[in-house]
Amino acid sequence: MWNRFQVKALKRVLISEFNTWNKLDTMQKTQQALPRVYVTRRVPPEGLKILRQSGMCNIELWDSDDPVPRQELLKKVSGVDGLLCVLTEKIDAELLNIAGPNLKVVSTMSVGYDHLSRDELKKRGIRVGYTPDVLTDSVAELTVALLLATSRRLIEAVNEAKNGGWGTWRTMWLCGYELSQSTVGILGLGRIGVAIAKRLKPFGVKRFIYTDVAPRPELAAQIQAEYVSLDELAKESDFLAVCCALTPETQGICNSALFNKMKNTSIFINTSRGAVVNQDDLYNALTSGQIAGAGLDVTVPEPLPTDHPLFELKNCVILPHIASATIATRNAMSALAANNLLAGLKGEAMLKELKL
Repeated sequence: MWNRFQVKALKRVLISEFNTWNKLDTMQKTQQALPRVYVTRRVPPEGLKILRQSGMCNIELWDSDDPVPRQELLKKVSGVDGLLCVLTEKIDAELLNIAGPNLKVVSTMSVGYDHLSRDELKKRGIRVGYTPDVLTDSVAELTVALLLATSRRLIEAVNEAKNGGWGTWRTMWLCGYELSQSTVGILGLGRIGVAIAKRLKPFGVKRFIYTDVAPRPELAAQIQAEYVSLDELAKESDFLAVCCALTPETQGICNSALFNKMKNTSIFINTSRGAVVNQDDLYNALTSGQIAGAGLDVTVPEPLPTDHPLFELKNCVILPHIASATIATRNAMSALAANNLLAGLKGEAMLKELKL
């Protein structure tokens, strides 16, 4: 027989266990009721912190620096309410059909959106967040660095120093082109183009010119830039920086027609999107001496195969798409993407929403 003290002790244990089970059951039900979010990459910590601390969603993460395989992505998006992606993921009709009607918001950690099928997203009423502005400074800095590395032949110089080519002083050895008294052309004048020009101005640039789908007088006034035609831009630029978005109109816009009008002393720089450049035409322009050099942070495809002919050229500097690669910028992009996603799930205004 149990005495009353043993019965009371048993009751306390049973009640405690019941309360624990009840709390766990409630938490599990609450978790199940929260919107499901799939994050397609191990994004920088600030963004993940915001999502986790919000308590607003169940998060599933592809916890890798490498892209999620397409079939895995298609499996994981089924039934999700939100998707946080990067520019390597193609968000198209196939994916959206598999995701189904629950999907309310896609938030991309990028300023570019050519990986998104905008018409398909609009048709389904899915809102889209993206991350402009926060990467303006880092992209502008990298563009200036790439321009200087290309025009002053820095990669060639480093290789010569390493490989024994550094001999006696020679009058014209490794001579490049300087910014002082030059004309800098900008193809696509937006925030980044203006930021590039502001950083180049102290080098003694004489003139800034630009072309775009239409004049941008307010932006141009910030850098005293003159609007010109594409032909004039090619003919007059000593340095030509491509900053335009990739659209059907700009795809392949930098081709033989453009390069053939450029000076044989001119430097071509692209930190926008690889597909705005016809790379075969660029190769021909560089090997024929039609232009002096090119610096690319973006290519088609990415990564560019190591046996690609452009890698063989001393007058072509190629970087692995690192324009926004600073710790501060990538964390800011991640945080903005997370906040856009949460706002979309709540039906509130996003900090940066793409108009479809």
